[in-house]
Amino acid sequence: MRIYDRISKDFTWTEMLGSRTAEERGIENLPGVREERAIEELVKRLLQPLRQAYGKPIRISSGYRCRELNKLVGGVPFSQHVKGEAVDCMAEDDAGVLLGVLLAAELPFDQAILYRKRNFLHLSLRAKNNRNKVIFR
Repeated sequence: MRIYDRISKDFTWTEMLGSRTAEERGIENLPGVREERAIEELVKRLLQPLRQAYGKPIRISSGYRCRELNKLVGGVPFSQHVKGEAVDCMAEDDAGVLLGVLLAAELPFDQAILYRKRNFLHLSLRAKNNRNKVIFR
């Protein structure tokens, strides 16, 4: 992985690893090999197909988080962000629209959590043992 390389047509390592908090605190937010593979799967099997179905840009507000960063931002200890299996994303439209596109496209996912007040969608995908599309609205 080279941080400036693309993972897919529309998503880069920079946006999947980027964090203002990590930057401000001098935290090196870099994944291990297992986490890199999980990020690639998340992007190639879920995010890129979702982007194509949506037809508009999807902005990543939080992707991979090392344990130190996850703790600083108040993430749960066993967050899928730490494993490279989760992303928080925003769209041009209301995040509920993005959830609708996800469901209509019948894409694989582990969990989708719609945060209406903050207008973002948390998505996760496990390489194995997905929880059968758990949705929280």
